Amino acid sequence: MGDRILAGKLAVVTGSNSGIGLGVAEALAAAGADVVINSFTDAAEDHDLARRLASGHGVAVRYLQADMSKPDQCRALIAQAGRCDILVNNAGIQHVAPIPEFPAEKWDAILAINLSSAFHTTAVALPMMRAQGWGRVINVASAHGLTASPYKAAYVAAKHGVVGLTKVTALETAGEGITCNAICPGYVLTPIVEKQIPDQMKTHGMSREDVIAKVMLARQPSGQFVTVEQIGGTAVFLCSDAAAQLTGTTISVDGGWTAL
Repeated sequence: MGDRILAGKLAVVTGSNSGIGLGVAEALAAAGADVVINSFTDAAEDHDLARRLASGHGVAVRYLQADMSKPDQCRALIAQAGRCDILVNNAGIQHVAPIPEFPAEKWDAILAINLSSAFHTTAVALPMMRAQGWGRVINVASAHGLTASPYKAAYVAAKHGVVGLTKVTALETAGEGITCNAICPGYVLTPIVEKQIPDQMKTHGMSREDVIAKVMLARQPSGQFVTVEQIGGTAVFLCSDAAAQLTGTTISVDGGWTAL
């Protein structure tokens, strides 16, 4: 696909100061795109991260603070970016509880950040993409956008919603040089997941290796974590000319989880 296939493009990646979002931002920058990274914080390290990405890849990178639970801030993020050739809706949170005990405010927050934010950013980005005659919307869904697990009602509902939004966005932009697809990762080894391992070791009385194999990756037939680099590479592919007719679908990067 070439090293700098996205030169001259501007990508906005939500929830991208760590984990999957940062991995995608790194991959897009390495492919030559200028990037806007984002989170709800506004710390010195956020802006330092933007400078590190810029110098490491020879592209322009800005950090813009926006709270993805707030519709006006979602829309302002895209407006402030000034243009948006590639939109990666990645921001997300999680909470685990049985439905009768699931806090209403957690349900609302997860739906707002994991689903509604993608609607609001897309609504502002699409006119920009249409003006350019080219665009890529990439929604980071989940294996939970295609299947379910107990105690994750809000997350599963939101991620299924993201898949539905992906299909509608693709149909509304078909034939306009714009595509919209969802990446559905399985378990990805991010700093958040890494932090869960010691707690799971205590809870189950297991070694690190057993917790990873028998608890965390029990539904991932490959027995291996997905890497943020693999998600980033998938995003770059979706932005390439090779993927110009790939729209309105899901790409499972889950070690076989959804094949079961």
